[in-house]
Amino acid sequence: MAKTKDVRITISLECTSCSQDNEKNHPGVFRYTTQKNRRNTPTRIELKKFCPYCYRRTICREIKK
Repeated sequence: MAKTKDVRITISLECTSCSQDNEKNHPGVFRYTTQKNRRNTPTRIELKKFCPYCYRRTICREIKK
């Protein structure tokens, strides 16, 4: 029997530098999907990930679904 509230949830990480740019020539916002343990990390997480639009490693923050 599965519990109704799962411990591991799927989250989306969004590039912070892409979301702040509002230029017309910018192709878009890049997002990663990953999982986190709700009990170990109840707060929103920030990870450094590679963004193909920025061509560098940037801070990606968890966004609200």
